[in-house]
Amino acid sequence: MKRLFLSVCITMACISAANAGIADRVANTNVPAAQSWSAWGGSMGVRWNYDLMANLGVRVESRSGQTRETDFRGHEWFGLREAGGLVFSVHDASLQKFNGGSLTVNGGYVLALADGSRIDLRNATLRVNANNPLVLDLVSTDGKVWFFTDRLMFELTNGNRTLSVHTADLRITRELAQRLHAPEAEGWGLGDFAMNTDVTIEGSGAEPNRVCSTYPWPGAAVPGVPGATYQADLFMQNISIQSVGCQSCSGATGNGIAGFAPSSTLRNNVNDGTAQQTISDPLGTSAALYTADVAWFTKFSGNNPPYNNDQHPFLIWNLYRVDANGGITQVGRSGVKHAFVSTNTGCTSTCGTFGGHALGLGCSDTYSSGNNDSPSDMGPRSEIIPATGQWGRCGSIFDTNCDGSQNNSGNTSWTQRMKVPEKRLAHSSGDGVSFLFESWYIVRDDINIYNSMATESVNPQFSGSQWALTGASNYRLGGAIDRWVDPSNPGPNARTSELKVPEGHAKLAVKVTDLGGGRWRYNYAVMNFDFARAETQGAEPNLRVLSNKGFDAFSVPVPANVRLQGTTSDLGESDPSLRWSQTVANGQLTWSASASAPVFGGPSTTPATLPTLDWGTLYSFSFITTSAPVEGSATLHVAQAGTPASYELATLVPGGASQR
Repeated sequence: MKRLFLSVCITMACISAANAGIADRVANTNVPAAQSWSAWGGSMGVRWNYDLMANLGVRVESRSGQTRETDFRGHEWFGLREAGGLVFSVHDASLQKFNGGSLTVNGGYVLALADGSRIDLRNATLRVNANNPLVLDLVSTDGKVWFFTDRLMFELTNGNRTLSVHTADLRITRELAQRLHAPEAEGWGLGDFAMNTDVTIEGSGAEPNRVCSTYPWPGAAVPGVPGATYQADLFMQNISIQSVGCQSCSGATGNGIAGFAPSSTLRNNVNDGTAQQTISDPLGTSAALYTADVAWFTKFSGNNPPYNNDQHPFLIWNLYRVDANGGITQVGRSGVKHAFVSTNTGCTSTCGTFGGHALGLGCSDTYSSGNNDSPSDMGPRSEIIPATGQWGRCGSIFDTNCDGSQNNSGNTSWTQRMKVPEKRLAHSSGDGVSFLFESWYIVRDDINIYNSMATESVNPQFSGSQWALTGASNYRLGGAIDRWVDPSNPGPNARTSELKVPEGHAKLAVKVTDLGGGRWRYNYAVMNFDFARAETQGAEPNLRVLSNKGFDAFSVPVPANVRLQGTTSDLGESDPSLRWSQTVANGQLTWSASASAPVFGGPSTTPATLPTLDWGTLYSFSFITTSAPVEGSATLHVAQAGTPASYELATLVPGGASQR
């Protein structure tokens, strides 16, 4: 059955709406009642999180019936019997919900637990959850529910002959958590689930049942509204965080590494000619009056509209520690998650979503923690031009020889994870230390990057052999640096300034603390959101990113002959002793990634030998002096040659310093 995307309006309602300037978002009212679909047979795949399993005392003792089927995400596949079947509904070419039924697995796993007991999942049944039509329970032959799957990423494929679940979280039930003597593990994703099951009854809803006079990609003209165009503006609606592993963790004094991944829900702007609130937040209303659909194509899926490539969003996440001395440090950062399909839930109206490969008006989509911990969907930040939302596929870890075919990325489960040294998580009640978790999407043509990200307060806790980020609260749109110093209400001796240029965005924030006795502590934080002076080769779809570096030096004016104490920097690396070099010359205190600091206004010095301040990254700097703060400016030097060589940002500096 062929998907059709009509280019003309065919109803009087659409014609009338076109005259009002909203033709593209009017639903076809002549839609037949939904008819159910059914599917059976095919196969089911599981990719276990062996790191987390080991920490919970679970191991795969045996497996039987495994097929030879493979996929790039590393699932282990088992056949599904051609009996029973799942019944489901389809709307706008996307699965809406399961209506009932079940599927039985041929073979499966036997899991061994730390107490010597076993859980036999051979010939288990996938059954629709009684309370949630988008959840499948995994039921053993003795009738016990040990796991459930949620956050299904699905689409109809193979000419509507296959229901494909690309990925879903395989989560621990309460009964299993109790069996593991780890009640905190209830709801944790212990694996990733996939399924390809054969459609046996094709119902209604496979074709988009709405029409567009113009597909509302970013930049497309709005019919009937002279000068207006559709604009992309997405909102981070919700995040929750899960532990995904811990290497040799033993607690606050240990030397282990903890890993975390979010479940992140994004919602597209709801505006269709009138400004309305999309998210309940000060940043929750878009300035874009006409909402663009967002391209959401799987990497290596071909050259698709509107950019003639496989455009899709990217997701990253970071963890921050705010210490009692007032400083903020980024203590963990992830690689880049490549999104691949959108489930488009809660849509207000749409023009059809390319079978889940465009996020429509008012639609939401969730990428779960297990999905965001998939090594085969994660890449390094160095392949992205963040301000333009472009990926250098050519020469990437997924296409090393630039032939347009996906190769094995070489990632292990830990390569792209957010890795946090457990000593960075150490704190005690009342010590004044707090933590912020940040998650955000990078979307091409997004008009406001700050509402596509959100932060929330978390409390790291260690139990058994695992760290968890508990007590999530105070959810807010925007970056963590704006939680540290609020731009609208910075408080005394604090301020924030923004760099906003075509190459991207960065923010500089400062807090100055009166230590008494004429001494002042200066804490600076520089957050590079999406600034990169990129060097590229070729063009899309064969774009190669040669370099996307940000800044390689930060300079603050200081009074002549001033005595500086405790001068330091923190790059957020796993080794806290890794710092930028620092020099004082010509009335400037300069931290630099180079062997010797650059002279501002002159050429760069030796190539960077330490990590540069690249996109999605915060570096912090501090010192103590006897000079009280005054208004001044600091300088960020761009790592890559070009014009300008540096940028100045307003901030607070020690009084008596000469200003250039």
